[in-house]
Amino acid sequence: MSQNAGRRTPLYALHVALGARMVDFGGWDMPVHYGSQIEEHHAVRRRAGVFDVSHMCVIDVLGSGVRAFLSRLVANDVGKLSTPGKALYSCMLNEAGGVIDDLIIYFMDEGWFRVVVNAGTRDSDLAWMRSQAGADVQLIERPELAMLAVQGPDARTRVAALLGVNAARAMALQPFFGAECGEWFVARTGYTGEDGFEVMLPAVQVTPAWRALNAAGVVSCGLGARDTLRLEAGMNLYGNDMDTTRNPLESGLSWTVAFEPAARDFIGRRALEAIKAAGVTTRFVGLLLEDRGVLRSHQRVRVPGNDTLSGETTSGTFSPTLQRSIAFARIPKAAGEFVEVDIRGKWLPARVVKLPFVRLGKTIISLS
Repeated sequence: MSQNAGRRTPLYALHVALGARMVDFGGWDMPVHYGSQIEEHHAVRRRAGVFDVSHMCVIDVLGSGVRAFLSRLVANDVGKLSTPGKALYSCMLNEAGGVIDDLIIYFMDEGWFRVVVNAGTRDSDLAWMRSQAGADVQLIERPELAMLAVQGPDARTRVAALLGVNAARAMALQPFFGAECGEWFVARTGYTGEDGFEVMLPAVQVTPAWRALNAAGVVSCGLGARDTLRLEAGMNLYGNDMDTTRNPLESGLSWTVAFEPAARDFIGRRALEAIKAAGVTTRFVGLLLEDRGVLRSHQRVRVPGNDTLSGETTSGTFSPTLQRSIAFARIPKAAGEFVEVDIRGKWLPARVVKLPFVRLGKTIISLS
């Protein structure tokens, strides 16, 4: 149990009843696991698991100026959003190109976009967004909505049963699309590298929905499994892999920056163009530890035997799927296929690999 009560989601009482170990996460009391983090991880890779992500902040952005506002606010191009329900992952930058937050934007119609931002940055995000919005834009937080993530190879079947008469619309969704299904908003998105849905629903309905999923064999999962799953899937965590001091080009997120059309003047563009012109001096990569040990964030990484060519891990864990230690790292561009990681004063060898490690239940990298 958390010693000092933080913010609580509508599922807090159920988490406690289910025996979850509760921890502080970005000011929220959240479940880290319900007994076995490893079993929860494997349940998502092999069957289905459900996560409470109600701590995430859902913001409806309304008004005649919303598209122009978002076009300037984020580094990716909202011009890609023309079909109702289409989602876009992007970073929101400061003028120096640093990442204020990463977020998902759903296009509902020309006067309504839905934005989901991270829990730990919700207050600063809202303040920043309000400072950039004109009179023709309204930002409406939706605290009455809870949010579940149901992920894994069996997730679609389990969510279909939960939706009943609204199932057909959800099952027809393409990846990275969402749709209103009755009172619920169902999106085919997630943070695990598995198929599944993120479901926004009235808070008063979320506990019965969770219990129904459990009754159907969907395993309750906490933050611990969410972290190992997202690391295997090569998905960044704000505050670890990027923040206001780091830009997308050095954080493995170049694909989220749209420099075209050239006329679009998004916040941070000039800084990123200058960084790009000068040349990014680091690479954002995956590491597979070749020796016994545990990779964590902020461990020093170097080119073998060369202390002057060094970097650091940004996230690290023991991978339940691979049965090996893995990490993300920011390393010198000159680094080759192998690097060394400082683990408790010992330099251990690690292989540089392309992300992700695992996708849709399958190991993507070579372990030999």
